[in-house]
Amino acid sequence: MIDRPPTSPPPCAVRLPVRPDAGRYLVLTAVFVCAACGLVYELELVALASYLIGDSVTQASVVLSVMVFAMGIGSLLAKRLRCRAAVGFGVLETALALVGGCSAMVLYAAFAWIGESRFVLVCFSLAIGVLIGAEIPLLMSLIQRISRRDAEGTVADLFAADYVGALVGGLAFPFLLLPWLGQLTGALLTGAVNAVAGGSLVLWLFRRDLTARWRGWLLVANVTVLAVLATATVMADDFERAARQAVYGDEVRVAVHTDVQEVVLTGSRSGPPDLFLDGRLRVSGRDEYRYHEALVHPAMLGPHARVLILGGGDGLAAREVLRYRDVESVTVVELDPGVVRLARTDPALSVLNEHAYRDPRVRVVIADAFTWLRVPRGAYDVVISDLPDPGITPSTKLYSQEFYGLAARVLAGGGRLVVHAGPPASRPRTFWTVDATLRAAGFRTSPYCGGAMSALHGWGFLLAATGWAPDLGLAPGAPRLRALDPSELAAGAWCAERTRLPGLPPSTLVHPRYAG
Repeated sequence: MIDRPPTSPPPCAVRLPVRPDAGRYLVLTAVFVCAACGLVYELELVALASYLIGDSVTQASVVLSVMVFAMGIGSLLAKRLRCRAAVGFGVLETALALVGGCSAMVLYAAFAWIGESRFVLVCFSLAIGVLIGAEIPLLMSLIQRISRRDAEGTVADLFAADYVGALVGGLAFPFLLLPWLGQLTGALLTGAVNAVAGGSLVLWLFRRDLTARWRGWLLVANVTVLAVLATATVMADDFERAARQAVYGDEVRVAVHTDVQEVVLTGSRSGPPDLFLDGRLRVSGRDEYRYHEALVHPAMLGPHARVLILGGGDGLAAREVLRYRDVESVTVVELDPGVVRLARTDPALSVLNEHAYRDPRVRVVIADAFTWLRVPRGAYDVVISDLPDPGITPSTKLYSQEFYGLAARVLAGGGRLVVHAGPPASRPRTFWTVDATLRAAGFRTSPYCGGAMSALHGWGFLLAATGWAPDLGLAPGAPRLRALDPSELAAGAWCAERTRLPGLPPSTLVHPRYAG
């Protein structure tokens, strides 16, 4: 007679208001909904942190790595609750709905009124990760109480529902929640769905597993959380206006969410406006002319009948180009039609750009500059790259060797390309990396600083051409310019000579094959 190892007794069957098979599908549906909500919370934190702090790669890495670590902790902690899985899951989902639903609003509040949101971001990532990690062990215990299937099949079903739910949540966030509801309201609605799904499963399907006292506590807790989320949703617009005033001041004139970014215009109607894109100052009405004159005028020395402006939807670079009467055409390639619409219709901004878009020589193309340059175009005498700062991760491709190679294809013989490359003093590594990337793409460059009296203050630019080294000079009305040399920046945080190739380490901005 062969001795068999003892087996654990099957879990005690629980009395359900539905048949066991129906109960099993209801549990899997709850897994699906909870997984979708959990992924929305993660993406919400990543999106808001990228907007508030910047550098989306770093913020995504912090949020996801902290959450995955916290999920492991949550799985371990859930072992203590498996003996009372129904109560534990009910409490868990109530807490997750409250924490996840309010996470975006609290993170935004910390940024607006405290000025620092990194610590809050890590805390929410840890809390949400722990709660999400504890879900599957508790759901496993619940489904085993109503399902007589083998453990392997149950695990497969649970993970399948979890992964499909994560897929739906991941697609719903960018295509439904974010464009239709916005970050704050989208997170609050997700928390409400989470609370309803978790509360319904426990308070109805597993109600006979709960004592009357626990049913009452969970019911009160769920109703309270739903009331908090509903109240926050009603007050979301007022909260957002107050937070904007805390960030931008009391003179917020326009605040819109386009399909691309948040656009905020501040300032009095009688004074010059300030333009913010995704929380970053893009145009300072009082001194923007220093930047745009330094960007445009050096490139206009020489033939300039046809000019291409990449970015510059605010119309300010076009304003400077149109000062030359012999310019025949100006093509502005802008990604966000909302910025162009604002530049055309807002009284203060249209006065600032001197109604550049009314000029018949100006043609606007709404497109991604990188994609637009892929299609063969006519030849341009001047290409002006008035694009987001090179330190912002989403704009990295617009400072790549491939992008500059595409720009070289549309330049006429003797044409010039000018690029804003960031402040050379505070970020010399970025500035000289852009310079090295242009050289890798076959350009010869003339680095210069404009908008200030010295290289230690002001904007850094690169005037580039193929086949010849462009000379810096002063066009009519041009600002004071100064040519830069790496030795001028040696007193900075990084020795500028070390930021030049071949000493420059591999970068996302520089093609690794370049050894020049």
